[in-house]
Amino acid sequence: MSQKTMRDAINEALHQAMEQDESVFVIGEDVAGCNGSAGDVGAVGGVFGVTTGIYHRWPDRCIDTPISESAIVGAAAGAALVGMRPVAEIMFADFIGVCMDQIVNQMAKFRYMFGGKSRCPAVIRFSAGGGFSAAGQHSQAMYQVMTSFPGLKVVVPSNAYDAKGLLLTAIADDDPVLFFEPKILYQETCEVPDDPYTIPFGEANFVREGDDVTVVAFGQMVPKAAAAIDELAEEGISCDLIDPRTTSPLDEGAILESVAATGRLVVVDEAPPRCGLTADIAALAADKAFASLKGPIKQVCAPHSPTPFSPELEAAYLPDGNKIKAAIKATMG
Repeated sequence: MSQKTMRDAINEALHQAMEQDESVFVIGEDVAGCNGSAGDVGAVGGVFGVTTGIYHRWPDRCIDTPISESAIVGAAAGAALVGMRPVAEIMFADFIGVCMDQIVNQMAKFRYMFGGKSRCPAVIRFSAGGGFSAAGQHSQAMYQVMTSFPGLKVVVPSNAYDAKGLLLTAIADDDPVLFFEPKILYQETCEVPDDPYTIPFGEANFVREGDDVTVVAFGQMVPKAAAAIDELAEEGISCDLIDPRTTSPLDEGAILESVAATGRLVVVDEAPPRCGLTADIAALAADKAFASLKGPIKQVCAPHSPTPFSPELEAAYLPDGNKIKAAIKATMG
């Protein structure tokens, strides 16, 4: 295995999926590398460079579109219904609202509305989350919102290895998958196999193992939580760190098993708290593992506020290691 960034791992997954299956194609804004602008078409591969090189190999399967999220997702939904496997890119997750009808009222419901006789094997990729000082309209996570809609599978990788395996699983899936890529992690590296591999949906990853507290974290919060837990280990506090990988389906069994063993729970997410994943996981534990709890459940998340533009304010807004450690200590009393 070699060291790869999350961006390169996702790019490799796209290339390998397109090599294996001629029905896979990529569609979105600038996915061909700013086609029509100055420079070599296909050289850039989107604003984050994730689709680099695809246009050079498959110019008829790498489709640049106008700035119209509803058109991108609508085209992907129609193509999926007739047997193609589109991978649509919405540049920033914040603009999911523009194509909400296509996702929530169409793609999510095709299988149900047509009595199980149709498939919609479409993947929609999003760059998501804060950390870039990109202000309130380009910094939202949004996966917590989309998790609430039945009929959609929602994926949130936290490292390059998971990103590649989960994306290959998503492309092969016969249901619509929303794939949220924490953009602050695009440059983070880890060992990633060169050959294709898949990671099943609904199977959480235990990033750390311990006896005192269960910590559940999502996306970019996973490495922050891991660093905080490593620091606490020097103080004699050990924690399970669970990365669910997918929020729908959610590996409830892994979370509940860990809470039953530790008796304490901290949930960490960058999204605001109201109706979010931290509240959802806390409610799950309160409902199904209440008898095991030895202390209060703690939620570590952003304030109920738009993401600030100022780098200093954004750093204070997002959860960090100090907030995670404080929550772990608080639940231990």
